[in-house]
Amino acid sequence: VRMHPNELEDIAMAPAGEIVAMFGVECASGDTFTDGKQKVALETMHVADPVMSLAITPTSRDVGTQFSKALSRFQREDPTLRVHFDSETGETIISGMGELHLEIYVERMRREYKVECTTGKPRVNFRETVTKRAKFDYTHKKQSGGQGQFGRVVGYIEPIPDSKEVEFVNNLVGNNIPPGFVPHIEKGFREACNAGSLIGHPVEGVRVVIEDGAAHAVDSSEMAFKLCSLYAFRQAYHECQPRILEPVMRCEVRAPTEYQGDVIGGLNRKKGVINDNVQELDEAVIEAMVPLNNMFGYSTELRSITQGKGEFSMEYAHHAIVSMDVQQELTKTYERKRGGK
Repeated sequence: VRMHPNELEDIAMAPAGEIVAMFGVECASGDTFTDGKQKVALETMHVADPVMSLAITPTSRDVGTQFSKALSRFQREDPTLRVHFDSETGETIISGMGELHLEIYVERMRREYKVECTTGKPRVNFRETVTKRAKFDYTHKKQSGGQGQFGRVVGYIEPIPDSKEVEFVNNLVGNNIPPGFVPHIEKGFREACNAGSLIGHPVEGVRVVIEDGAAHAVDSSEMAFKLCSLYAFRQAYHECQPRILEPVMRCEVRAPTEYQGDVIGGLNRKKGVINDNVQELDEAVIEAMVPLNNMFGYSTELRSITQGKGEFSMEYAHHAIVSMDVQQELTKTYERKRGGK
């Protein structure tokens, strides 16, 4: 059908470039449809990593099936929406591109699927990285009757500038560590990068290089080397001067020109950096880069500043290193939560 503002029009075909809708088709965003004779697939869209997460729980166990069905459908529709189960807290976590993005899906679940949900406080998806090279030389020994565990790894950890990747480099020479154990050493390092020790968020922009090590004919095993590399990373991590990265959003604020100064002042208080400030007729358009963690509740604040006449939009730009005072505050909060468990 062809979509009009107030009606649907049945059509038999659509020319190139036209936007149409189809009913009863099982598909996901980014799928390509053909007549079955053409073997083509259009290039998929770029999907950015989510920047905010929210714990969501249905208020009644009776609607569990509907809850799962809704999340499954929403993920097919929207590739920027991610869902996972946090085994540590027992909560379902939805992640997306902002506070409003997640609120819309909570409301759609209530309206379309009749599922009432309770939500936790939105959580920003921080990252961790290293800023300095550090060596490690770690030996893992465990003996408790029967076959023990033994493994030793030697190497270094270093930052990868302007990268989100985690690289593992095997520079082993000889057979001090049998080749069959190397994949498990890599697995241990990558597992360690899933949760940094500063605030428990993933580590990125890091290269792990293994240069030497040792194995035992009886006690060495795949698990022993996996644990050895995991502990080696954790031991050397703090010597790498780790830092926390926060998502920075590209914001555009539109408001009548008489509120321009108040809007800019509000963005400055949120540690925003003003990139552009232009006037379109009687409206000021302000572009700024602002840390996402400081943007909670901004829609209410903007309405108050502009007497309901201002509006804003924002999109993810990049992750940037937080200031030391923010890092210390985040680290203390994380340690208090761990201590309370």
